[in-house]
Amino acid sequence: MDSERHLIERVAKKLPSRIGGGLRVGIGDDAAVMRPRKGSEWVLTTDAFLENVHFQLRLHPPEAVGYKALARATSDLAAMGARPRYFLLSLALPPSCTGKWFDRFLEGMSRAARGFGLVLAGGDTTKNPLAAINLTVIGEVPPGQAVLRSGARPGNLICVSGTLGEAELGLRLLQRGWGKFSAGPSSELRVNKWSPNPRKKWVRLLRKHFYPEPRLALGEWLAKNRRATAMIDTSDGLSTDLAHLCEASGVGARVWAHRIPRVAVPNEIRKLGLDPLRLALDGGEDYELLFTVPRRTARRLPRVVRGVPITVIGEITRGKHILLMDGAGRTKTLPAQGWDPFRVRM
Repeated sequence: MDSERHLIERVAKKLPSRIGGGLRVGIGDDAAVMRPRKGSEWVLTTDAFLENVHFQLRLHPPEAVGYKALARATSDLAAMGARPRYFLLSLALPPSCTGKWFDRFLEGMSRAARGFGLVLAGGDTTKNPLAAINLTVIGEVPPGQAVLRSGARPGNLICVSGTLGEAELGLRLLQRGWGKFSAGPSSELRVNKWSPNPRKKWVRLLRKHFYPEPRLALGEWLAKNRRATAMIDTSDGLSTDLAHLCEASGVGARVWAHRIPRVAVPNEIRKLGLDPLRLALDGGEDYELLFTVPRRTARRLPRVVRGVPITVIGEITRGKHILLMDGAGRTKTLPAQGWDPFRVRM
């Protein structure tokens, strides 16, 4: 078991933590001191990443745990159109996770921090039987430019970035033992030799579950150009996150099932009974952006922004119901069946 002081030294050495810009006091004092840049507002979010709730030590490489913990929290900034600046990290770890596991964990988190433009401003460490990671991420946005969940209006079109269901498919495959993966020194996935399917395809299917990419550039572009009237990230799944957005805006929605960009399930694993549509609707942790745009400006919305494809999948309605319409025009209620930590999912 390492001392707390040594753990903090390793954190400061591995993660970007330089003083400068808006960070006046960082690691080493009782609290951080920050100063917002002129003409900006702070956007703050917090997120917990818990062993046996969000990840399992036997299934998830330490690099992926470190990367994903920060990516999850940072995705909330993307959903507001904010640019990431600083983060606070609180760790509760068992003794078994303070050696090589911890160094690999920090490698993954460092990769995420540098990729997202984040600087560590402080945090806390303690001992706990299970690993618990808590992050506070701070971003900046010009005054009044943050995109909220509450701005959707009847007639707005519903858009989504990327492809839905990829992270859920990866999780299902991992849980069923269809591919055992580890992370190499460069934090890139590789297939263990004893995997039943040692091919690059399986690495690709697991990548979004292990290493999600928050759509920061897209979110900032949408906010800067005032294209989105409301926005949320698909952390809990399309069906649940759309319900959150509609509730905040006091509206309903009609989703066109055939328009949803869904994950392609390889023929080899279709026998598992995984439905691409259900994965796209209810699978969480894709961290794509779900947003609404005025119908009159939708034609001018690019199909690809910052390398990320955008798809129109529905429209906002006056009624409070959320409906799913198939290709034949038949509609049914779309229940919110995505991730809910207080609901048991079988």
